[in-house]
Amino acid sequence: MGKDLDEEEEKLTAKPAKNGTTKSEWKSLFNFSSSQHVPILTVALILSTVAGITGPALAIFFGKIFDAFSAYGSGAVDGAALMQKVSKDALALCVLGCTVWLVKGGYFALWMVFGELQAKNARDLLFQNLLEKDFEWYEMRTSGIGALLPRLQTQIRELQIGTAQPLGFSVQFIVQAFASLGLAFYTSWKLTLVILAALPVSAVIMSFINSMMQPNIIAQEVGLSLASKFANSALSAIDTVKCFNGQAHELEQYRSVVMAAAKHYMKQALSNSLQIGFVRFVTTAMFVQGFWYGGHLVRTGKASAGDVLTTFWACLMATKAIEDILPHMIVLEKGRAAGAAMKTILEQMSRGLKVDCRTNQSTPKFCEGDIVVRDVSFAYPSRPDNLVLKEATFFFPAGETTFVVGKSGSGKSTLGNLLMRFYEPTAGKVFVDGTSIGELNINWLRNNITLVQQQSILFNETIFKNISFGQRDHYRVTKEQVEVCIDLAALQSTINEMPHGLDTEVGSGGNALSGGQKQRIAVARARLRDTPILVLDESTSALDYLSRKAVMEAIREWRQGKTTIIITHDISQIKQEDFVYVLENGRIIEEGYRHALPSLEKVDSTTLTTQPMQTIASSGQFDFGLKARPSLVPQHPRYSNIAVDTRRSMMRRDSIEMQLDSIAESPRHPRPPSMGTAGVHARPVARKRSSAGNVLDAIRGRPVLPPKPTTSAYLTTSDQLEIQQLHSANPRTLNLHRALSRSGRPMGMHQAMTMNSIYGDSMLPTNHSNLTRAPTFQTNRRGSARASLTPWSNLKPPGMGADETTRSQHLSSIRSILQTVWPTLSLPKRVQFILGFTSALVHAAGPPVFSYIFSQLLGTFFLKEGQARKSLIYSMAILGIAVVDAVSDGSMHYLLEGCGQAWVDRLRLQAFERILDQPKAWFDMQENSLSSLTSCLDRNAEEMRNLVGRFAPFIVVVAAMMTIATVWSLVVCWKLTLVGIAASPSLYLVTKGFDAVSSKWENLTNEAGNEAGAIFVETFTDIRTVRALTLESYFHKKYNKATSKALIIGIKRAAYSGFCFGASDSAINFVTALVFWYGAKVVQEGDFSVKSILTVFSMLLFSTANATAVMAFIPQISSSTDTATRLLRLHNLPLHQSHEHSGTIKLNTADPGIVSGPIKFINLTFAYPSRGLSAPALSNLNLTIPSGTSTALVGASGSGKSTIASLLLGLYPPTPNPTSRTNSTAFPPPPNLLISGHNITTLHMPTLRTHISIVPQTPTIFPASVRQNISYGLPLLSPLTTTSSIHSAATRAGIHNFILSLPRGYETLIGEGGLGVSGGQAQRIVIARALVRRPRVLVLDEATSALDGESADVIRQTVSDLIEESRREASAGHHRENEGGRAGGRGRGGMTVLIITHSKEMMACAENVVVLDKGAVVEEGSYPDLIRRQGGRLWSMLTSDDGGYDDGPVGLSPTGPTD
Repeated sequence: MGKDLDEEEEKLTAKPAKNGTTKSEWKSLFNFSSSQHVPILTVALILSTVAGITGPALAIFFGKIFDAFSAYGSGAVDGAALMQKVSKDALALCVLGCTVWLVKGGYFALWMVFGELQAKNARDLLFQNLLEKDFEWYEMRTSGIGALLPRLQTQIRELQIGTAQPLGFSVQFIVQAFASLGLAFYTSWKLTLVILAALPVSAVIMSFINSMMQPNIIAQEVGLSLASKFANSALSAIDTVKCFNGQAHELEQYRSVVMAAAKHYMKQALSNSLQIGFVRFVTTAMFVQGFWYGGHLVRTGKASAGDVLTTFWACLMATKAIEDILPHMIVLEKGRAAGAAMKTILEQMSRGLKVDCRTNQSTPKFCEGDIVVRDVSFAYPSRPDNLVLKEATFFFPAGETTFVVGKSGSGKSTLGNLLMRFYEPTAGKVFVDGTSIGELNINWLRNNITLVQQQSILFNETIFKNISFGQRDHYRVTKEQVEVCIDLAALQSTINEMPHGLDTEVGSGGNALSGGQKQRIAVARARLRDTPILVLDESTSALDYLSRKAVMEAIREWRQGKTTIIITHDISQIKQEDFVYVLENGRIIEEGYRHALPSLEKVDSTTLTTQPMQTIASSGQFDFGLKARPSLVPQHPRYSNIAVDTRRSMMRRDSIEMQLDSIAESPRHPRPPSMGTAGVHARPVARKRSSAGNVLDAIRGRPVLPPKPTTSAYLTTSDQLEIQQLHSANPRTLNLHRALSRSGRPMGMHQAMTMNSIYGDSMLPTNHSNLTRAPTFQTNRRGSARASLTPWSNLKPPGMGADETTRSQHLSSIRSILQTVWPTLSLPKRVQFILGFTSALVHAAGPPVFSYIFSQLLGTFFLKEGQARKSLIYSMAILGIAVVDAVSDGSMHYLLEGCGQAWVDRLRLQAFERILDQPKAWFDMQENSLSSLTSCLDRNAEEMRNLVGRFAPFIVVVAAMMTIATVWSLVVCWKLTLVGIAASPSLYLVTKGFDAVSSKWENLTNEAGNEAGAIFVETFTDIRTVRALTLESYFHKKYNKATSKALIIGIKRAAYSGFCFGASDSAINFVTALVFWYGAKVVQEGDFSVKSILTVFSMLLFSTANATAVMAFIPQISSSTDTATRLLRLHNLPLHQSHEHSGTIKLNTADPGIVSGPIKFINLTFAYPSRGLSAPALSNLNLTIPSGTSTALVGASGSGKSTIASLLLGLYPPTPNPTSRTNSTAFPPPPNLLISGHNITTLHMPTLRTHISIVPQTPTIFPASVRQNISYGLPLLSPLTTTSSIHSAATRAGIHNFILSLPRGYETLIGEGGLGVSGGQAQRIVIARALVRRPRVLVLDEATSALDGESADVIRQTVSDLIEESRREASAGHHRENEGGRAGGRGRGGMTVLIITHSKEMMACAENVVVLDKGAVVEEGSYPDLIRRQGGRLWSMLTSDDGGYDDGPVGLSPTGPTD
């Protein structure tokens, strides 16, 4: 269903581009109008109608005044009579001016309010409908939900603008046109028909031109949406883009779609320019026959000169009104296209599946927690033919903990999705307490089941708020309640390090935190939620080994007597008496207690291998593993009814259904307990504390003792004194000694040191709390990884204070913005720019020249002879003016629109290039968030183009026109002209005030709209988490509050802007009255002739009428100026000025042996720019990684492991601490980072990165094909991009067979908008991306954390093979060198592998293991040596004595290195 709907949407947008038709009609502007909007719309229409009538009223007064001057010129009246009549009419003009002020101010404000109401209604309807859509609809968006949400925000903005003042102006001009035509017909219907003779033909031509515009608008929007998608993808994965040298690829990809969208816009501009030029020609040329016939009427006495003038002026106002509509047409076209598109999306939503919100569903009073999954099959909507679960049957008894394990893609996470009813099973049913979940109220279900996933999503709130979301009435959660949850999740030390503790903002998606910290907050949230059923889906995978064990032990204690399902790859979490389901390819291949499953008994601590289902009991029956151990079988009927044949292909469906029905109907009785309840192998509640449990107490905020090379097994007197001293810093540290001594033994110093190395030193005095979680290479689709835990509001560039940050946001002037146009244009575009403004100057001369010829024509009415000949001459002159003016006007618009588009595209592309070039620290600042960057590149760029394409030429035309008219008028009648000039300062002040008010409120409105948009995007980007926590109501209220705030600000803006617009637009009426009155006075005194006065009248009135039209665009000019300021900030970023471009040495690519090392960190102290040197991530680090070896970096979160990788890849400069000291020598070597003997700051970074590949913990998948994802960053003609090379890398990563199973193999589109892949599959694709480059240095940052044991074995084997292969190449090279002597070539160095890991197996693969703590090396050696070193740091981290199931340390891999 979802796929069909999305295809239909594509057809609706593609069809217009092909056949020139469009589905959007003008009524689409009112798609989001409601009955509540009718009163405002009605009043706005009435006021617009009245405002439209004021134009013809003005023509009536002009006719009367002209009659008075004509009578005076012919001698019919004297000067006194002229003054009396003109004074009366001038007073009437003043009254009309006051009316215009009220009417136009009112309708301007009401239309703005109407636009705000449309925007709010659209926001509310889209939000509500998106909340109701099921996950299938989201999954089937071919462009991805990440591209849809920004597009909706842009369309809301376009609809809001299209239904605001541009629509009001259009209504006014339409009314004005009809009213003027009515007046013209009333005054002289014969003359009017002659003037409008060409109108029918003109209407047909205009309609044809307009039909070409709409398809190109839609095509441009599709292109810009794709550009936004690519920009979003690149900037959200900026670490990967930089590390793989993908900047050029991303820029070229972005350039191609931007330029394609620009072509469609230029087609729009051509249509619009043709319309403008044609209308200009028609409106001017139609007076040719009118003047001739008008003179004939006057000569024959069938009409007076005043009637002819009134008719001419009315027709001129009608055509001028039609012409004035054209600049608003493009805005209205975009508005109706946006309204139609959003309506289409809403219609698709109404036809698709919705979240089940039936009110008659069951809501039991209690939830016991029994879960039965019966013969369930399921396929995700994106791959309906690929079943991820195949007739799977599970039983999760109430009060029990059950584990689900299996390979990546085996269907484990799907089980959690089905339990939460994110999807409906394709076949089979799921029961909770005997009731099908389809019959249960969905909110009741989700309030009784908590799902904690591997990619823990947090909201852009404080830590306290994120945890409190676990409770339905989260606004009532107390700090004490949250602290209990913090203790369970071992978060106390982390929160103590936060600048604002629990009130620290976590950023969008929680990106200010590390992956492990986000997972702990999610666990704390689940603890507060405390539902009867808990599903943990790899929820502790980002934690180190001991932290994971400690947190899991705490979870076991908490979940005693509650249903818990744990989905994991980590077999060490499973105890002997835990029940396990093993999945493979969507089927259960084994099930039973761990001790009864041979396949699990044979594996080591974290490796999961699977084998075909085999008979466990001698009878051939698999009774959930119970018959294998009779002593474990409780004597209760519910278990005796369950007998599952191991050969599931022969299992009778009806038999198992009857058995499961009996299970659902039988009394509740749990399976043998595993968390403290009675049972043969159950652990007593009051049991001895395990070391992992003891560790948990240490996590909750205990002191850290300084590390010593060797320690006693017991605390010495000095140790106890040291602890007593720490008690004074925090009394809670007393519990550390008690907790670690519960077994009756004193606590060894090494134990305290180990606890500290893993969990931090939160209980130390503040000046010692400098442990920072180093940022990993984590990225997601909303933003790049954050390098620190600094609150969002505190992130500023190094050296930038608050004042500088504030000043950087100040608006640029229009002049300074337009000064950037010329330098960005190419030579042809500069010529086009000059021609465009030349056309503007020619066009500016049109109205003054026309007004002069017009006045001369009027003068012919007083001629007693030669009138016909004079009229013909001036009529032909009018025709010439019409042709020249039409060509210049159309050319001006098209040429300058082209320059504006070229300007914006150049700025946009240069801004994107400079953004990609910025150092990683730049992306950690608040003003550089992902949403603001993509908005600047998309909507802001589109709006600022109007400054050059529409507003700048208009201002130039008006300025030139006014200059020409003023100079000409001074020559003709300087006295009258000076009076008009004297009124100019008043007009300027009124207009400037309107501009200031408009700019201020436009900025406030934009900020309020952006705030609402951010909530909109956050809600539906994280919709899975929102629904899992039943937070729909919270975000709905939050969004309504934001949209209501935006509406209130919009209404205030409308009131202030309406008042100022009315004042500025009506001011011309008062000036006109003054000019007419003083003109009569000059004529009466005999200083100038009537003809001269009429000439000045014509030129000033025509020119000022055009000048006042500028005021209608002031709000749009203000908005464009604001958006231009934002984009220019990005365009002005420094290029090639960061540390990434400081080096010039390019390592010899022909001899990559020199790239692989050695790598030396010498006395290096490093702090992230946003944290400062007070909290260094590395502290006097001295580390050597030999060339051609494998080294494992081990340590707790925040020990500096990922920081080393970041520095090695040049994401941050290795800025040393100038105050760093070392006690090793009197004169320590200077801090440095050397690669193959070269300081990294002297190396050419792009070249270096071609030889270093990284596999981040969180995989980055781009919206592209599998092939493009694997070959990402490689040159197109590189031999590494061949099919064989890509297939080889995929095979080594263990993903080749999976790729071949995809619909289009390696050409299958994945990522956002493409085929969904599991976390493990994505991780293997990323590993293939690293391997295909054949790097000389390979960095694996928790590369196997998302993989099952078998897949992890493949990767470990691949790493071992690469190391061995590289070693053989190095040996062969050295052998050739020795044999060839000087003639021999230099030997190839082996691959250097850097493994950042918590996994014991990955440590065992490495030749050398380095243990880090607080940014320094505390232990180093081979894995076998370190693991045998009792009391050592690695030994303490990897061993436990909890008395339960202990897999023990892992020996060397058979294929791994030997000591």
